Amino acid sequence: MTPLRRIAIIGNSLPRRCGIATFTTDLRNAISVSCPDLEARIVAMTDRGQAYDYPPAVAFQIKDGNIEDYTRAADFLNAGQFDTVCLQHEFGIFGGEAGAHILVLLSRLTMPVVTTFHTVLANPTVKQRTVMERIVDASSKVVVMAHKGRELLRDVYRVPDDKIEVIAHGIPDVAFVEPDAAKARLGFERKSVILTFGLLSPNKGIEVMIDAMPSILKRCANAVYVVLGATHPNLVRNQGEAYREGLKARVRELGIDDHVVFLDRFVDLATLLEFISMCDVYVTPYLNEAQMTSGTLAYSFGLGKPVVSTPYWHARELLADGCGVLVPFGDASAIGSEIAKLLTDDARRQAMSRRAYAASRTMTWERTAERYMSVFENARQANRPKIFARSDMGAPEPRGPAPPDMQIGHFLSMCDDTGLYQHAVHSVPDRAHGYCVDDNARALLLACALNNPGEQPLPDVLTTRFAAFVQHAWNPDTRHFRNFMGFNRTWLEDRGSEDSHGRTLWALGEAARSDASPSRRRWATALFAEALPTVESFRSPRAWAFALLGLDAYCVVALDDLHAREVRHSLADRLMSCLASVETPDWVWFEDGLAYDNARLPQALMLAGMATKTPKYLDAGLRSLRWLMTQQTTPAGHFRPVGTAGFGEQRQQPRAFDQQPVEATATIAACLTAWRASGDSEWKAMAARAFGWFLGSNDLSVALVDPHTGSCRDGLHPDRANENRGGESVVCYLLGLAEMRQLARVSTSLTKPAALRAVGA
Repeated sequence: MTPLRRIAIIGNSLPRRCGIATFTTDLRNAISVSCPDLEARIVAMTDRGQAYDYPPAVAFQIKDGNIEDYTRAADFLNAGQFDTVCLQHEFGIFGGEAGAHILVLLSRLTMPVVTTFHTVLANPTVKQRTVMERIVDASSKVVVMAHKGRELLRDVYRVPDDKIEVIAHGIPDVAFVEPDAAKARLGFERKSVILTFGLLSPNKGIEVMIDAMPSILKRCANAVYVVLGATHPNLVRNQGEAYREGLKARVRELGIDDHVVFLDRFVDLATLLEFISMCDVYVTPYLNEAQMTSGTLAYSFGLGKPVVSTPYWHARELLADGCGVLVPFGDASAIGSEIAKLLTDDARRQAMSRRAYAASRTMTWERTAERYMSVFENARQANRPKIFARSDMGAPEPRGPAPPDMQIGHFLSMCDDTGLYQHAVHSVPDRAHGYCVDDNARALLLACALNNPGEQPLPDVLTTRFAAFVQHAWNPDTRHFRNFMGFNRTWLEDRGSEDSHGRTLWALGEAARSDASPSRRRWATALFAEALPTVESFRSPRAWAFALLGLDAYCVVALDDLHAREVRHSLADRLMSCLASVETPDWVWFEDGLAYDNARLPQALMLAGMATKTPKYLDAGLRSLRWLMTQQTTPAGHFRPVGTAGFGEQRQQPRAFDQQPVEATATIAACLTAWRASGDSEWKAMAARAFGWFLGSNDLSVALVDPHTGSCRDGLHPDRANENRGGESVVCYLLGLAEMRQLARVSTSLTKPAALRAVGA
């Protein structure tokens, strides 16, 4: 096996030296030092969409509330052939309820994931527990920074012990120094300095320490308490600086203005280490026991500073055996007494300093990086399925022409205030055939696809019409969607086909995940849940596949819908059973014949396999799609979709005609899913060949699309193109185009110079 070469670190890399930002950035730097041939890149989360200056190593930026960004990040990582993803998890930095958006990314990754939990809650909410459990399921290994974290993962979340690693919070490897020189440089000469550092917020217990200062000053008159750090941005956003001003008012009330210094600023690493170096005692008077890790505590301990702390979980472990002093929560008298004792007992204070420094040498960032590298390698060897092996590592990737611009003029002309017309006579909408839910569901899928960055979203009123059509198609009496509607808005049936029901579920699932409107996302989620049980009685493999495509999106947002997860496994197992009962060495398929939307069956299995981490689904999807592509590729090498003339024939070579756009679009999507699952760029080449069918790389060498209007002919006859340009055809072309344009954007970002990628250019 080749050595690890590329690691992506997912986390918050804002330029603040605390918490998740400190850990993410320093871990990357340490890995680079520990293994200089390895490229460690950050996939960064922004803070609620605010703009910050990122450090140069940021490879990809995600606005935490934009769910589409998580999908793009997964595509970026899969395309970049990263060996391992290191997820730094903390509540509050990922979007969605309880940070659920990160599951969108994890469900699409094709490489092992190692997750570090910065917080493990003893009493999580139902949603927090569900998200945590899903992250654990998606991870090959999970890391905590304290033994208490291991205990909680085992007892509360039922994580197997052999899946958990304990790796201490890293610290800079700096020499032990006495504080006098740093005091002189920072203006605290001849002072006994007590320090607290970090984002200011009420849970830090600063007011308790302020109340302790008068008793300290009685025994050590030159003591000064330095509070270094800006107010937490969330606190500023909601309350301004009211908390900080309240602390200052308490200082004035106690008459200790000359002995408490507030330094309201972010500091870089060098400045932080300088401040820690100059303190005589470091104090963490936190008010909450459930503090799993504290980067500031680890740093101060690592610089050999005597620490007085309340007994939160991390402090209890780190300060055992005389390496620090623990005091009760909220007890100003006890804090004051212990700090005063240390400040007035030089021998005890210095002995504690050297004991802490010696004990911390195993925590240096380089040692931490070595532990992580071992975990990454073990995760890759133990958990990476063989189907993920890449055949093209190091090979140059073929570059084809850029896909056309997205033009939706014809698509718009095919819509009225009811929805999308089914058919057209040439390019003129054909009112005689009215509408169907199939095409309007596809239109809703297109609306979601055009919400991706780099595309122009559809007008909201148009997306609303497609949603309204789907809503009106739902028949609560039959628990089915109707399909066909006349031009007079009269339904022509009480229920549609199983396939149209499944395809509508697919659109609803995607809308639940990525519709631009939060209200419509909630609508789609509710209607999906209402319509899903009907699928369980279906017998059509394509209906199962369409429902699985919808479940891939729906399960990301409906984390507590256990029934949906059960249905996903059930439908995937049904497809597996079909394949097992029909497959032979020469016929690797689910049925005895090939029909329409063929590639959606392997695509559905691959997505289910990636989402549920079930290798047999992935293997079956890749195997069957590979066989299908042998049936859809001509001796000359261009794409030839299964012709409609052969529908119903059993175990025969597919007929060449008539060829329809729906087959090309399904094949593009399935091949790109296979690429994301395997990392093999041959699948991208196959997707490009299928898309080339639209542009003229086909049996007749006839372009089916008009790039200026975005219209698409309905297919190829043996001697000519079908000049009609109906709703299904135009949506299929635009969906395929959206996929290829998204692929091009990912590929372009990977080939940019590092400096351009770093700033998101």
